[in-house]
Amino acid sequence: MKRSIVETVMGALVLVVVGVFMVQAYKAADLAPRDSYPLVAKFTSVDGLTLGSDVRLGGVKIGTVIDMQIDPEFYEAVVTLSVDETVRLPDDSVAAISSDGLLGGKYVKVENGASDTTMDGGATFASTRDVVVLEELLGRAIFLVNEE
Repeated sequence: MKRSIVETVMGALVLVVVGVFMVQAYKAADLAPRDSYPLVAKFTSVDGLTLGSDVRLGGVKIGTVIDMQIDPEFYEAVVTLSVDETVRLPDDSVAAISSDGLLGGKYVKVENGASDTTMDGGATFASTRDVVVLEELLGRAIFLVNEE
């Protein structure tokens, strides 16, 4: 009987420790719901960008990618971003797809504009820049070297 009590107490202790780690992971991942508004950006290419990718302004996360679709009329990638309500972007801001280093994932980089008017929910970025695909750049460089 004594052994089963010790095992029960140890099991409960393990569950408490797991619970503490889960709470810490939730806080560190910043998954708490926030008030946000949607913005739309249209790109020719979004290679490597995925749902849940960050939206960053000055290197600070201000939102996430919540939807990606193809515009059937112009064959562009239409990306919907969820931006934190506390961040009001000028309407001449630029959305660009950037990389987290050589092997890192992609994210949407917002370059702040200078306009006095801000974008409302559902607005579309007037200007965007597509992703630069490293493989294409390397292919071009190799082709140029081989030509000479």
